[in-house]
Amino acid sequence: MNLLRPLIERFFPPHQPLPAGVYHFQAPENHPFPYRLHLRIEADGHGVLVVNASTVVHLNKTACEYAYHLVQNTPEQQAITEVAKRYRIAKETVERDYHDMIERLNILIDTPDLDPISFLDFERSEPYSGASSAPYRLDCALTYKLPGQALRPQAPEERVRRELVTDEWRAVLDKAWQAGVPHVIFTGGEPTLRSDLCDLIRHAEGLGMVTGLITDGLRLVEASYLQELLQSGLDHIMVLVDPDCDTCWQALNDLIKEDIAVIAHLTINAANLTRLNETIDRLVEMGVQTVSLSEADPQLKQALQSAQQSMAERQLRLVWDLPVPYSSFNPVAVEMAEGIDEATSEDGAGRAWLYVEPDGDVLPGQGRYQSVLGNLLTDPWDTVWNAAKAAAPQV
Repeated sequence: MNLLRPLIERFFPPHQPLPAGVYHFQAPENHPFPYRLHLRIEADGHGVLVVNASTVVHLNKTACEYAYHLVQNTPEQQAITEVAKRYRIAKETVERDYHDMIERLNILIDTPDLDPISFLDFERSEPYSGASSAPYRLDCALTYKLPGQALRPQAPEERVRRELVTDEWRAVLDKAWQAGVPHVIFTGGEPTLRSDLCDLIRHAEGLGMVTGLITDGLRLVEASYLQELLQSGLDHIMVLVDPDCDTCWQALNDLIKEDIAVIAHLTINAANLTRLNETIDRLVEMGVQTVSLSEADPQLKQALQSAQQSMAERQLRLVWDLPVPYSSFNPVAVEMAEGIDEATSEDGAGRAWLYVEPDGDVLPGQGRYQSVLGNLLTDPWDTVWNAAKAAAPQV
């Protein structure tokens, strides 16, 4: 059989994978749908497409093929011919799928308040299942400071030597973008305590990154500050919900009216346990569509599962893989138990996302992860990423 292989490949050559790398495209100003695309192709042919620096779209091999020709501005018929030849399938099939791809992309381009992560698969593949040249997201804890901080620290300030200054955080974002990271989330502590937060969002947006913010929401009731955040290019925001805080509810109400994807995070604890359904109903009535959950004590795991079921019944979308800002609701003392769902949220730590502390030290993820992979300000990207890959569990 080995002797026949060269002869077989001569008549039936295997298709070559698309060249791995990062590709960019910006529609001309007179285009009816102005948009910009950033495509990252992995060595195995899968990829991620960043649409208008607001949505990260995960692509399987087929979808990535069409996106590649779109970004390369290949004439349609040439693209269809090349794909049909590469996979030896009918041109009619390729043409139908190609037009389907364009239609779906136009929907992504024109749809406001879109979730920051989408999947565009012609053959559905599991997220984060393939080898990756870089994580899909960087979670940046800009500060571990908190408003009105009590005597007992709620955030792990003792773990950091100092906070990076503005230019240093810009350098971190530049390094991540050059490595192919399409998505950054600013968290803490309370990131709105940083006076340069909007500047950093603008910098990340200017690079082409999808940007998110995780906050207690207290500053968002300031109309001028909220508008500055929105105008900086912010794409999605998660508010830590305190059911007893009127300011928090006002912030959520103000956000729902804006053109931005909103996530509400609820930490289940002894104080709010008996009012869970009431809180969930209030979120629904307010118009919240996406919720993140965690529990403050492992003994509340059953209550967490019950809340998950209640939200499913109310057709709320649950997300599990976002970090949670350290606060009085989520102190460092319970970080080992919080925000962890064995089936989902752990799968991507150190592979799909990395967590950067205020001094630039990188952890695989937030919470139980204590091993420092390197420092993103002082260490080369490859050093940090190779350490992450070596530490990540094999899946």
